[in-house]
Amino acid sequence: MLTLLRVLLDMQEQVLSGGHGLMVRGYDPIIKALAKDIDIRLNHRVAKISNGPNKVMVTVEDGTGFIADAAIITVPLGILKANLIHFEPKLPQWKVDAISDLGFGSENKIAMQFDGVFWPDVELLGVVAPTSYACGYFLNLHKATGHPVLVYMAAGRFACDLEKLSDESAANFVMLQLKKMFPNATEPVQYLVTRWGTDPNSLGCYSYDLVGKPGDSYERLRAPLGNLFFGGEAVSMEDHQGSVHGAYSAGIMAAENCQGHILERLGYVDKLQLVPSRGEIHDAAFPLQISRM
Repeated sequence: MLTLLRVLLDMQEQVLSGGHGLMVRGYDPIIKALAKDIDIRLNHRVAKISNGPNKVMVTVEDGTGFIADAAIITVPLGILKANLIHFEPKLPQWKVDAISDLGFGSENKIAMQFDGVFWPDVELLGVVAPTSYACGYFLNLHKATGHPVLVYMAAGRFACDLEKLSDESAANFVMLQLKKMFPNATEPVQYLVTRWGTDPNSLGCYSYDLVGKPGDSYERLRAPLGNLFFGGEAVSMEDHQGSVHGAYSAGIMAAENCQGHILERLGYVDKLQLVPSRGEIHDAAFPLQISRM
């Protein structure tokens, strides 16, 4: 019994302290602050990455090429798993195996705005169904934002099947679930449906452990290849995959490793800085409005 308990404790997910927070204004303020004074090219989907001994060339779909000393790859794991980027030379087999050893899940949201609030002042409204397939929950955004909005969360195989429906059909299905709880629920005045599983820029939402995956899968995915460095939530440390914090900290780590690589190559060894320790958070210099619901 003690052995089983120890195994279960070891399997528990490691989470950050402080609980979950809802970005009331979305992530737009963070993106704008981090993107300040940076040359960002939108609508430039990468098609090919050529890695040479001292330079990297990134080619986008229209044939335009960008040459740099190094590159940090932060595309979602779904893009790598679908081989949508051609690498030259080809990725080594150990890197290909690391990509295939991890899963990439999907979770979709159907946000619905109503004329008024007809539900209780709670954080979540759960949906209990005869099978796990149709189970889900509604996130009450009115509690955090003051707007009469409910967001239905669909995960797993159900999230994938939901993408096969039209926006109207998906919203109608969700309303059927809602009216089981609130028969007098009004129709939404507008709704928004996500399709992360088929979005060509993501092909999913978050990385996760496949059953039987090797223990070093994340380390191999994180490992650089010459002038190529890898960031994103899938390579974050301390089991923070699938989180915004994980994506941010992994990006910082990849950027500093990339910087160190270039400085070392140029001979500026005295300017090298150590990569931040696990869990270290860089100070944010911009205000955020976060709701704990």
